[in-house]
Amino acid sequence: MKKIFFLILTSLLFFNFNFIAHSSESIEDIIKGRKAIFSANYKTAKRVNALVNDMEFEDAQKFMLEMSENYETLLKYFPENSKEGFGTEALPSIWENKDEFNTLMQKSADDMKKLAAVIEDAEDLRGEMQKFMWSNCKACHSKFRAPH
Repeated sequence: MKKIFFLILTSLLFFNFNFIAHSSESIEDIIKGRKAIFSANYKTAKRVNALVNDMEFEDAQKFMLEMSENYETLLKYFPENSKEGFGTEALPSIWENKDEFNTLMQKSADDMKKLAAVIEDAEDLRGEMQKFMWSNCKACHSKFRAPH
């Protein structure tokens, strides 16, 4: 029951984020929306780790594909006029290196799809998780996110 509720909740959140990105919402909504997507992906990544450790690959794959969709959605959440304000942790380097940032978001989306496709066959699941998931997070945070 908890899994069903979580899937419904994340689906609704994804729809809401997608709607905001396509509407003429305020900069505050855009910044808060992208922060919420990143936060959701972090929580989902932790959930994926737990599911993989419990060898619940089918559920893990669903969450990986959800993360992939979120990364693709994030490509629309960094318009030029959203560089500052509302607690953003995005560094100016995102806009200075927009192609690199977009490439990294797309790579993260593609890597999550790859991980979902190979997860049951991977001999070293932790190595695959590091290769396809956590290394992308680290690469983005080190260049495009302000430290806490």
